[in-house]
Amino acid sequence: MRGGRGPASCARDFVPFPQRVQQAVRAADQRRPRVWDALLTSFWLIAVLIDLNDGGWRMVAINKNVPGWLLLLITVSFTVPLYWRRSHPFTVMVATAVPAFANSLSGAVLQAETLQLIVVYNIAYRLPFRSFWWVGALIAAPQTAGAMRFPDSAWWDRGAQFLWATLFVALMGVVVRSRRDYTRALVERARQLETERDQQTRLAAAAERARIAREMHDIIGHNLSVITGLADGGAYASRKSPERAGQALEGIATTSRQALGELRRLLDVLREEAPGAREPDLSPQPALVDLDGLVERVRAAGLPVHTTVHGTPDAVPPGLQLTVYRLLQEALTNTMKHAGPGATAEIQVRYEPDEVRLAVTDRGGRPDSSAEPPHPLPVDGDEPRADAGRGLTGMRERTALYSGTLDAGPLTDGRGRPVGWRVHALLPLPEESTT
Repeated sequence: MRGGRGPASCARDFVPFPQRVQQAVRAADQRRPRVWDALLTSFWLIAVLIDLNDGGWRMVAINKNVPGWLLLLITVSFTVPLYWRRSHPFTVMVATAVPAFANSLSGAVLQAETLQLIVVYNIAYRLPFRSFWWVGALIAAPQTAGAMRFPDSAWWDRGAQFLWATLFVALMGVVVRSRRDYTRALVERARQLETERDQQTRLAAAAERARIAREMHDIIGHNLSVITGLADGGAYASRKSPERAGQALEGIATTSRQALGELRRLLDVLREEAPGAREPDLSPQPALVDLDGLVERVRAAGLPVHTTVHGTPDAVPPGLQLTVYRLLQEALTNTMKHAGPGATAEIQVRYEPDEVRLAVTDRGGRPDSSAEPPHPLPVDGDEPRADAGRGLTGMRERTALYSGTLDAGPLTDGRGRPVGWRVHALLPLPEESTT
């Protein structure tokens, strides 16, 4: 089959000839407005001069003794100011009112007078509605002057017809201006919506990056801490108890596989779908039912943990369960990383009808009593890590997502010496979960 556009495509591309002419004229006007104004003014001047010449330069008017030079001057005075009708519309209206008075008082009947209607339309299209009072006065005054100058003539009828034409042209200008303003408002609204959409997209992307950073920090930081503890314990046990060393290696393998699985679930949803690609792992994120497994892994890494739970998590939604799990995970990770030798940890979780309270307290001494958990000192002259303290930052961000509060600080004895660290969080349940 020979390629080509079908009838439907041709019908869509078809533009009527009048519309093509209108588009071409509008494009030319936008490219060179001054040249276009000069061409139109010249055209209008030639047209009225031809009309004046057809009248023999002496119009058969109410006053039959109007000299030709006055007719020519009035005609030119009506036409030339139209060149500035867009840049100075009201000034042009005043300028054309002068020949209008001369035309009325002389008794001449010139077609050039109708050029005032162009100025009226231009004012209605460009200036506020309050300008119409002045326009009406500048139109009515010459017509009234002519009627008073020649009271026995048909000037009253002529003036009334001209005023009605003026009113019609003014209304047409208002309608066109209203349509223009409405179109501009729609375009501006569309631009604002596009800007807001871009801003929302950027905010959503930033929030998603922060969420992924928190998840990866919690997953990698916790599991590496557990692996480090198991590796240290295995190295120590290998000299005295090969069986316990083997258990440590199995714990390292199990923890590594779990970390890889959680990372895979986190990153699979970000990968673009490709033909033949495997489906992403959409298994549930960790929840409160997995808390016992978390505690067992920490215990296997060498940190004694005591857990106290009051109530049941039945009313806690999945998202909040993940937050509670990550808070406990990060608190235990910090304990494993920063607590001194022989440290112990205690977890307290209380499920209330409208909130969840949790606390993680470790005892065993710390190197200092700073407000943030102390971090390992640099080795061999290395600079301190720039990401130190991100754990608490992530915990506060997670808590803020549910309008909760989080307090973290050192525990001290009666003499003000640090003996541990305590993290306390309060997370209100969403309203739909409490009803």
